[in-house]
Amino acid sequence: MALHFERTEFDARRDRLILEMADRKLDAILLFAQESMYWLTGYDTFGFCFFQCLVVKADGSMVLLTRSADLRQAKHTSIIENIVLWTDRDNANPAIDLRNLLNDMDLLGCNIGIEYDTHGLTAFNGRRLDEQMQTFGKISDASGIVSRLRVVKSPAEIRKIEKAASLSDDALDAALPLIKQGGDEGAILAAMQGAIFAGGGDYPANEFIIGSGVDALLCRYKAGRRKLTKNDQLTLEWAGVFHHYHAAMMRTAVVGKVSKRHQELYEACRDALLAVEKTMVPGKTFGDVFDAHARVMETHGMTRHRLNACGYSQGARFTPSWMDMPMFYTGNPEPIAPNMTLFAHMIIMDSDTETAMTLGRTYLTTEGDPRPLSRHDLDLIVR
Repeated sequence: MALHFERTEFDARRDRLILEMADRKLDAILLFAQESMYWLTGYDTFGFCFFQCLVVKADGSMVLLTRSADLRQAKHTSIIENIVLWTDRDNANPAIDLRNLLNDMDLLGCNIGIEYDTHGLTAFNGRRLDEQMQTFGKISDASGIVSRLRVVKSPAEIRKIEKAASLSDDALDAALPLIKQGGDEGAILAAMQGAIFAGGGDYPANEFIIGSGVDALLCRYKAGRRKLTKNDQLTLEWAGVFHHYHAAMMRTAVVGKVSKRHQELYEACRDALLAVEKTMVPGKTFGDVFDAHARVMETHGMTRHRLNACGYSQGARFTPSWMDMPMFYTGNPEPIAPNMTLFAHMIIMDSDTETAMTLGRTYLTTEGDPRPLSRHDLDLIVR
């Protein structure tokens, strides 16, 4: 079996989930998020683009409902022993298959939590699910249960993320020689992703972000490539990935002369990130971290050029995004605790002067100050 953790690790995770279910008086929970299934069982697939569900009962027993294409996938990559298939056919409604499965599991009339907030359950399938469940049992939204359990990492998970962070550093090392006048964005991407694959890493849960010139002000990937000019700017956001665990980084590099505006934006990013580091400690909240960032941005006159969030949790994620919850935004009451892995990014996009600047890396929280997981410093990259 292609398991990346010891069985005792999965047993401990199951026990934590059972306790949460007991607190909420749930007889069963229906998991649709691929991250939840991977965390709980090791099940590794992109088959969640179709209807599939992991049913977990209050006694810890589990049954996976999936398609035939994922039968061997589940057997090979997970600890799941009971697998039921729904059949691809014209007008198939797997929500009916799920209801029948729940009936076979003696869950009729029981309290059942459903993990709605996930890309693994489309609105279309969610409506069909509700149609079947409304008369079957007492249903409730259980979206946040497993995601909250995943925020604080075990020692084994931290080792995965430390490896991912090393791969993220390797990717930057591979990119630096290519960031120069005439450098091709495609070659830079190839070098970065190649370094991660060569180091034993995986595909990221979303595309690397790359943009130069005016496109350096974009915070999302887009199609199309260009070559760097004599005086240019290049924004990169990428993540090292190991066994699906991510450790993101973000940098804007300056090619050629550093303009006065680039220097101003860089100093604001650096000061804000240092303020965030001081706040990313137990006793503070995710909202406090954002506010520390916002205060520095205001001091530097950057409020209208910054974003309304400045980072998020990192862990094992699947398409379409490596962003995990909770996030750093104003008013978020989620407390900072030891053994969280958190990505903080300082992003300033000045559309007036078409100047970009970003600075970000992943941290491990501790009982005191957070530990940066990157070996790279925070100096402005000038090529």
